[in-house]
Amino acid sequence: MKHEIPREPSDNEARTPDNPAQKRWQLERVVAALRVSREETHSIRRDGEARRAPSREALQAILDGLTEALFPRHYGQFDLDGENIDYFVGNRLSIALDGLCDQVHRAALFIGDELTPGFRRDDAIELTRKFASQLPDVRGLIISDLRAAFVGDPAARNFPEILIGYPGMTAIIHHRLAHILHGLGARLVARLVAEIAHTRTGIDIHPGASIGSGFFIDHGTGVVIGETAIIGDNVRIYQAVTLGARHFPTDDEGNLIKGDARHPIVEDDVVIYAGATILGRITIGRGSTIGGNVWLTRNVPANSVVTQATAGTRSA
Repeated sequence: MKHEIPREPSDNEARTPDNPAQKRWQLERVVAALRVSREETHSIRRDGEARRAPSREALQAILDGLTEALFPRHYGQFDLDGENIDYFVGNRLSIALDGLCDQVHRAALFIGDELTPGFRRDDAIELTRKFASQLPDVRGLIISDLRAAFVGDPAARNFPEILIGYPGMTAIIHHRLAHILHGLGARLVARLVAEIAHTRTGIDIHPGASIGSGFFIDHGTGVVIGETAIIGDNVRIYQAVTLGARHFPTDDEGNLIKGDARHPIVEDDVVIYAGATILGRITIGRGSTIGGNVWLTRNVPANSVVTQATAGTRSA
């Protein structure tokens, strides 16, 4: 006996009221209820013309192109020489910056606020130009991070291994780029760049976080760094470290107050070991060491050593 293979209904069939799928899943009722939720009871749509959201896939390609421009022989083409390397970098930058400008403009239109940087096309072009002008300085910062990883990890054998193989390195490259965009006002694009890094590495750094030179994240999985965190130079942290907020202030009506400084300040030359949770606008003094799995909500003087045994000896 011959058995026919079931097929998916065509688009026209799917819209037909007597389509079996419509009856099986009661789609008419579900679609109507979703319309009520979308348009009335739970509407989050802004007024005005519908706009396309920025593309995560396009931003991933842009990030890859920018990384190739920053490190052309490591992420780009191995056989580049003095005659063609500048051409390669220029080509990658041209494509990446054109795409970034489009995404910045699209994101500003999607938000729908004319005061958002990039809302006008000319503003998006100028923002992208300012971003591009900071790339040489960013590369210098990334090199300082690379050196810090080599010095701080006895398992590291060479720079290429760290640059293309360490998740902490990938995360900090993404963050350095996202932080520029955040500072220029392209906050939605910056947030998406940070989330791409989070997906790729398991490291979640808000693009607003300020991070000094020589930053090294060892292993990295589960690291969380909040928006208003300030990290000094030559800081090393390990996996599952959280630099978070202790509480969220509210106004008289109970609404969260946005933008307040609520994350830790970590001064220069600090080491924070795996699993430490540091909360609130506290300061970890220069040269201090924070032990693994410590829960910390108080200031720490310079050159301190904080362990689980000592963390609770002073009141928060």
